[in-house]
This record gives sequence, C-alpha cells and structure tokens, in this order.
Amino acid sequence: MRFIKNSGLGLFLLALVVFNALTFLGEFEVTRKALEDFTSEKQIKSEYFEEHAEERLLGKTFTNSWSLSTEILSIAEESHNYHREKIKSFEEAGLSQDTINKEWSKVLWLKSTKKHGDYAYPLVLKSAKGFVVDHKLLLFVLTFIVGMIGGLLYFLPDIKLKGSPGIKNNGIFQNAVSNKGWVAWLVFAYLISFYITLYFVPDLLVNQIKIADPISQVLNGGEASQWFLYGLLYCSFMTVMGIRMIIKYRHNRYQIVRTISVMFFQLTFAFLIPELLVKFNQPWYDFKSAWPLDYSFFFDWNVDKLINGGNLGMFMLFWGVLMTLIIVPVMVYFYGKRWYCSWVCGCGGLAETVGDPYRQHSDKSIKAWKFERYIIHIVFLFAVFMTVGALWGGEYFLGMKVYDIQFWYGFLIGSIFSGVIGTGFYPIFGNRVWCRFGCPLAAYMGIVQRFKSRFRITTNGGQCISCGNCSTYCEQGIDVRAYAQKGQNIVRSSCVGCGVCSAVCPRGVLKLENGPEKDRVNEAKPLSFKNGKIDLNL
Repeated sequence: MRFIKNSGLGLFLLALVVFNALTFLGEFEVTRKALEDFTSEKQIKSEYFEEHAEERLLGKTFTNSWSLSTEILSIAEESHNYHREKIKSFEEAGLSQDTINKEWSKVLWLKSTKKHGDYAYPLVLKSAKGFVVDHKLLLFVLTFIVGMIGGLLYFLPDIKLKGSPGIKNNGIFQNAVSNKGWVAWLVFAYLISFYITLYFVPDLLVNQIKIADPISQVLNGGEASQWFLYGLLYCSFMTVMGIRMIIKYRHNRYQIVRTISVMFFQLTFAFLIPELLVKFNQPWYDFKSAWPLDYSFFFDWNVDKLINGGNLGMFMLFWGVLMTLIIVPVMVYFYGKRWYCSWVCGCGGLAETVGDPYRQHSDKSIKAWKFERYIIHIVFLFAVFMTVGALWGGEYFLGMKVYDIQFWYGFLIGSIFSGVIGTGFYPIFGNRVWCRFGCPLAAYMGIVQRFKSRFRITTNGGQCISCGNCSTYCEQGIDVRAYAQKGQNIVRSSCVGCGVCSAVCPRGVLKLENGPEKDRVNEAKPLSFKNGKIDLNL
C-alpha cells in the first residue's frame, strides 16, 4: 500500500513540475495577421503603434511569453506618450478642436491593473509556436491525466473493507500538510501565485492554456482561454479530491451523496453545459448560479446578450430572475443554505473537496464571528448598490460612474476576495474563507436561514463527551461543541449544513433536521447534576 501511495505522489509531483515548466518552453512569433487582429480587437488607431509594432515584433522570435509581452507593452506606452505630446503641441499651436480630438482617439489608455500582461495577452496567445503547440495532446496527458492518476493512486489505498462511524483522532494537527506546517505554507504560496498570474498576468500561462486546446475544441469548437484552463483545472482537482472525500467519509451516506452532488453540478452545469452552449452559438450561461454571486447578471452587456440570444437567451434571463427572487429564498426556507452551499455551489464544492484537509483552520473565536457578520453584509450591500446602479440605466449613479463601481467590485470582490484570498488562503485560514466572509449570496441566504427557515442542527447534550471533533472540523468557524454541551439547536446564519460535524461525532449527538419553525430556536439549558450524575430530566 505504501508503494502505491508513494508512486501516486511521485506521479502527481511529476505532472505538477511539467505543468509549471511549460512556462519556459516553446517560442513566440508574431504574424502580420495576428498583429492586425490585435489592433482591430483593441481598436488601436495609432500609426505610431502600428509602425513600431511591425518593426519590432514581425519577423522576430521570442524565447518566452514575458519578453514578448514586455515588448508589446513598451510599444503601447511609447505610443501613448507620443500622442499625448502631439496633443500638447497642437494645443500650444492653437489648432482646431476637431484635430485635437482626432489625436485623442489615438491615445492608448492602459489601466494600471492591466499593465502586466492582460493587455498584451491576446497577441501573445496567438503568437505561440514550437514544442508546446506541436505536442498539445501529449503534454495534456503528462499534466492533467498523469496528475489525476497520481492523485487517485495516493488516496485509493485509504479504502478499508470495514469503516467505523465517526472520525477518531487521526493526527490532523500532526501532519505537515494540514497543521500549517511547511507543506501547507508552500501550497499557500503556490496558490496565491497561481491566482494572481491567472487574473492579472495571463500571458505567463499561455503554454498551459495551449495544452487545453484539444479539450476546448471538442467542447466549444474553439481554442482554450485562460478561463477554460481554470475551469478544467477546477474540475480535475475537484474530481480527484471528491473521490478522496467519499473515501474519507465512506461511513456517512449524507457525505457521499452531497459530495457526488456538488461534483455533478460543477462538472455539468458549471463547465460542460456552458461550453457546449458556446459551440452551438448560444450565450455562455451557468444555470446553477444566482445573483448576487453572479454579480454581473444584471449588467447591461449581459442583459443585452441574453435578450439577443433568442428564445433560449430569454429563458436564461427569466431563469436568473426566478432563481434569485423565488427559488433561492424558498429553498432556504425548506432546507436551509445547505441545498445550495453544500449540494450545488461550485465554490462550496471546491471548498468541500480540495479544501477539506484544511477545514480545521477556521477561526472559532467570538472576535472572528463578529468580524464575519460585519464584512459579509458589507460585501452584500456593495453588491446591491452596484446592481441598483447597473439597473439605473445611466452613466452615473449617486454621483459615481457606474462603470467604476462595477470595475472595483469585480477587482476587489470578484478577483481578489473570491479568487486570490478565497481559495489561496485554504491552507492557512481554512477552506471557507470566501463563503464565510465574502460571498454575497451566502449573506443573502443567511438572512433567510437565520430568521425564516425550517433547517436546524439539533443536539443531544446528554450524550456529548466533549471530544471536540465537531468544533475542530467545522469549516464555518462555529463552536459546535458549545452548543452541544448546552443541548441548544444550531441555527447560525453562517452554517452551510455540510453535516461534517455530525459525521465526525462518535456519539451521534448532532442531527441535521428540517422541521416545523416552532421551537426551532430553543434556549440553552445548563446541565444539572444530581448525586454526581447528569440530570437529563430538565
């Protein structure tokens, strides 16, 4: 068994090394057509840019994507400064405003957050050639397929013929991977670096994107993008770690079924179906996503896209509104947040599978709970404010540019919080950082669950032995043991009903229930002792 596990680990590390080494392989050569497509896509009217791009890019071979990207951005910056100087000289010479305005149209505005590669990325992607492009399928097998096989070989030996209920002391705090040891910090650094690169420097991932082309061609009929690569990685890791989750909690039917559920919804509704829609010239759409998690749903460009998408597009628009206003609150009333956060949501699915080794790192302190309640509702109000501004229909809303509000929400919440922090911080702060502190949909559902829901986790304080497994494994930072010792139902708005607290309890103290609202919130009853024994007749 140890040989199989070590072989699996070796294969996974080999695939990871190959995946990262792709950055330094291949060559890049800009063709005239690629340059013309780039200038057309970016609406570049600068003759300075076109002239210098032809001179400095065409007919040259770049050994890596970074050098090509740097050269493109250098030309763009020079072009920007050139036309700004011309405008200044025109104004000093007293030329007509039409002439000045014409020159303004040639200025290239590069947003400060885009300078490091996002601007040049389309041209860099089209310029890739050499070993990587010529061996896409081989490299896909050596990275994705070999990596997944390695992961499965590492986890499969953990299957035993007989599994005991509950999770005993399994050394979770003695493992360098799961106790914030050096392995955890290494994973933390890698995840942060990857997400920053994916969001802000995608030109460094061009070769990795290229090896996903064969799968992209099959699913959507086109070449892969940075987001297709991310979706492919997302589903691959979630599949392997989902199987690990099933093996770990194989004694608990609830955990097995809900793990299969989140894997199914991620693979089909969030990845396969949207890509197939694109192949048949339909709008890309994730049917399981809802506002405000899908914060751009009510943006004018998205609404126009759906309206122009024919009958299917109109159905998508109707479904999105129905999902937000009716389905979400009604389902939360009957089943709590767990129907979405633990059974459907892709973010929750990644947290439950890939993030499971780190769930014990969630902060259980009162201070963290107070911070959680403030920050998640601030994000929710930010999303509501931005959406109202988008529906307002004008360029400005309450004196602020609607575009700027949308940009900063997308940058701070959609990228930094949900991506870089939300996933990158798994190994250090637990697997539900985003769900607990930043997800606006979780805040929306949490309000319903706290005040108008049939869901609760009931406790039997008389059976609790204070082992602490429930609190240790709670990913949402709830001190479950404190509730259990008091025999108090858990109705916290942050609870996602994952049920792991119940799964790891060796005495069956905790039970997830959907019952009548009456007596859902019960008062804590202190334990009473008679003759040295607990009095259960309270």
